[in-house]
Amino acid sequence: MTDTQDKEKKPGRKKDIWDKWVGDLRNHTDVAKMPERKTYLTDVVEQVDLTKTNSVRDLVKSFSNMSVQARNIGQCAEIFENMLTDKDRPTILLGLSGPLIAAGLRNVIKDMIRLNLVDAIVSTGAVLYQDFYQSMGFQHFKGDPNEDDLKLRNLLIDRIYDTYVDEVHFDHTDHKIADWLETLEPRDYSSRELMNLLGAEIEDENSILYQAHRHNIPVFSPALCDSSIGIGYTIYYARNRDKPYTERVTLDMIRDNNEILQIIDKSKKTSAIYIGGGTPKNWINDAVVMASYVRNREFDGHYYIFQVTTDVPHWGGLSGSTLKEAQSWGKVYKKATKQMAFVEASVAMPLIVGSVVQKPELYQNRSRLNYKWTGNVLDSIY
Repeated sequence: MTDTQDKEKKPGRKKDIWDKWVGDLRNHTDVAKMPERKTYLTDVVEQVDLTKTNSVRDLVKSFSNMSVQARNIGQCAEIFENMLTDKDRPTILLGLSGPLIAAGLRNVIKDMIRLNLVDAIVSTGAVLYQDFYQSMGFQHFKGDPNEDDLKLRNLLIDRIYDTYVDEVHFDHTDHKIADWLETLEPRDYSSRELMNLLGAEIEDENSILYQAHRHNIPVFSPALCDSSIGIGYTIYYARNRDKPYTERVTLDMIRDNNEILQIIDKSKKTSAIYIGGGTPKNWINDAVVMASYVRNREFDGHYYIFQVTTDVPHWGGLSGSTLKEAQSWGKVYKKATKQMAFVEASVAMPLIVGSVVQKPELYQNRSRLNYKWTGNVLDSIY
């Protein structure tokens, strides 16, 4: 017997394995004919073709037919379009958190206001402070996350991951805020009032606060004290703490609650965009609950909602909590269109917003809200 004949008779040959696999497959013929299988095997994952991609919008539209986080980004962009084109004109609330200005997203946010893509903003104080910082001509600089931080401290340079800022200019900006507060009428203010008045002081068209003031877009910061604006406020308070309460500028955070719930109350529908998570996300969601309690009637919750975040649900924290979870609280409408993209904001936000901006017919004819306030009372928004 030849060596070749001997090998052919040995068990475990590749041909035997192949024949067995084919036989097993044929035994599944009945399962393969089950109609239910077709409901799962219908939408094909399309391979992105960069030779046919000529714009941000083309790329993001192709994402919708891919998988993993690309599909989520594509679906977030589709939800954004639905917000803008719904005939009931939902009020769009934008929540901002994270190092967005340091990352280079200032113009993206500014243009969302300028192009009428959002109707109200809820932000951490840090985002608004760094917007004001840049409006004074100061900059953020490319840095190295592996740099010696003690050396940076000695040079009065602050590090935000891979970004540097000038502590000397931060100090100047903090004191500028304190000096500005000295010019205001002594009384109670909501953060919305203070941010509107601060925006009136800015002469930089690339500023978020400038554009919000110019277009009458309310900007809330429910955790304003937890920022360098809060540091400036603390400098002001230290100068004036011995004065009677009636002779000081006072931040009344509960007025913020009262004002945001009035926006919910007077909106036919609401929708939300969350860049990051934290306090802005929770506060915008809680506004629905606040409105229900104060107005003694049930509100549907946000009809359209999407979030871009790097936090994940399984730690139980707010920033990563799913929008589905928020439905159990009544914060999100039970039939809402919703999506989360677990992508860092400096990557995801230009893609999603850019996809919308590159199709002007989505927003050019959208009416701009006209907020009319009498003190802390919202008379109307249309």
